[in-house]
Amino acid sequence: MAIALSAIKDLLIPGLMEVTGQYKDLPNYYGKVFSKRTSKLQVERSVQTRYVGLPELKTEGGSTHFDNSAGQRYVYNMEPVEVGLGYAITRKAIDDNLYKSDFKPTALGLVKAFNQYWEREAASIFNTATTYDTQIGGDGKAMCATDHPYDGGTWANRPSTDTDLNEGSLLDGMTGVRRDFVDEAGLKIYARAERLIVPLELEKVAIRLLKSELRPGTANNDVNAVRSLSGGLSEYIAWDYLTNTRAWFLDTSIDGLIHIERVAFETDMQVDFTTDNLLVKGYQRAGFFYNDPRAVWGSFPSS
Repeated sequence: MAIALSAIKDLLIPGLMEVTGQYKDLPNYYGKVFSKRTSKLQVERSVQTRYVGLPELKTEGGSTHFDNSAGQRYVYNMEPVEVGLGYAITRKAIDDNLYKSDFKPTALGLVKAFNQYWEREAASIFNTATTYDTQIGGDGKAMCATDHPYDGGTWANRPSTDTDLNEGSLLDGMTGVRRDFVDEAGLKIYARAERLIVPLELEKVAIRLLKSELRPGTANNDVNAVRSLSGGLSEYIAWDYLTNTRAWFLDTSIDGLIHIERVAFETDMQVDFTTDNLLVKGYQRAGFFYNDPRAVWGSFPSS
């Protein structure tokens, strides 16, 4: 059913003070958190590989240790999805509308609708961070887990006991990123916490922890270690689309959160020959994924 005169009956009458209903859109946060890549394939695949491990002591005249275990370990699959939205509006509703500058028949919020859809999709990577997604694949673990495998052991991007966000847990998380992240051969890597990501309910906590010059929550004249430890942490995002009101995340220096764009947002319109209705639609093919869980550290307290 097309948008007809009955749907805009008051826009046909002179004398309206204003036409309301358009609001300022929310900030775009996925552009800060995810690394954007352009795709040319139906499915993009990323392979996590192992390189050589540590050398071993060599005795005089003895043999050199050879590490021949390098090679492919885990495959991550990233398949962009198609998203579309359209509407039809009758010829009479266009012709008789007296407020076309406020209720434009060719621009009824498609851009905003698509932007908000992708924000929700990006946030869903964090909302489902404790559930393993077989379609993405990888190391067989959820994005945030205490037992990601590497050759000879495991590493963690989640605490053994999930804790609420406070000074101690945040410092422990920052230390954990630096201490526990290793490559597939077990060698330490350069990894640092760079950004705190929280739901709206924890924004006040994030402000106190990151914006205080001195130690937060105490009368002590100590320096705020959060702002200096491991290079310091000063930026946070309070994301409107995070659903767990107590979960919090650290976005790390590892580039592993991926925004794949197969077809950029596009719009099209045409007039239906039979009905004279104006048909307007938007289309985009993209998706949000991860190809290295080291990009994130998360805590998920439940009680």
